[in-house]
Amino acid sequence: MHASARRSASGRATTHRARRLVSDAVRAPRPTPPSAHSEPHRTHRVGWLRAAVLGANDGLISTSSLLVGVAAAAATREPVLLAGVAGLMAGALSMAAGEYVSVSSQADAEDADLALERRELARNPERERAELTAIYIARGLTTELARQVSRQLTAHDALGAHARDEIGLNDVTRARPVQAALASALAFAAGAIAPLLVAWWVPLALLGTAIAASTLVLLVLLGATAARLGGAPMLRGAARVAFWGAAAMGATAAVGSLFGAVV
Repeated sequence: MHASARRSASGRATTHRARRLVSDAVRAPRPTPPSAHSEPHRTHRVGWLRAAVLGANDGLISTSSLLVGVAAAAATREPVLLAGVAGLMAGALSMAAGEYVSVSSQADAEDADLALERRELARNPERERAELTAIYIARGLTTELARQVSRQLTAHDALGAHARDEIGLNDVTRARPVQAALASALAFAAGAIAPLLVAWWVPLALLGTAIAASTLVLLVLLGATAARLGGAPMLRGAARVAFWGAAAMGATAAVGSLFGAVV
């Protein structure tokens, strides 16, 4: 009887320990799967960020420089505003067309490289796999491991592996002409509107100074914002944009003063 009681107590203790282990396992923090881990990389912004910064910077500098130059030679406000509106329209359309053409040329070159790789893979797959192996060996893998990696990646997606590791193409940095054109045109118009509003509101006698001062402030903010989005030092980005903007406006104002006839 005593033995039976001891066995019963032992069984209850074992059951209790098992339940506690299961409970602890349920409450224990589970490891985060690798796919859920996310680092704040900024490469995915390259396509639109470059076009947007270029467009906004060009819209601010070119329109402000144009307004300052015309204001230095004009006796009334109307020629200044007319020049500003014309500059905004021409600049935005020009930036959109230029970005679309240039980025389309990049996209054409990328497509041609992919077509070449596709033909070579169909013609001589073993040689193409040997090229991948050589690339991975050059990056530090052992010969045997490089062969295994190239074999498995070729079986999974041969063209994708060659595009990424041989040509250097990936979905994040692929050329997108329409995105670049729209970002550049909208950013140019946004940058050009600010000096136009100043030209419409500020008295004509203070126009040149007001446009130059407000544009420099906006250029500093633009440079700092672009640097922030790109992960670069904000002070350096702001100083770089402000310096070249001031130089452009100063040169244009000098030309307007030199040819100071009434427009």
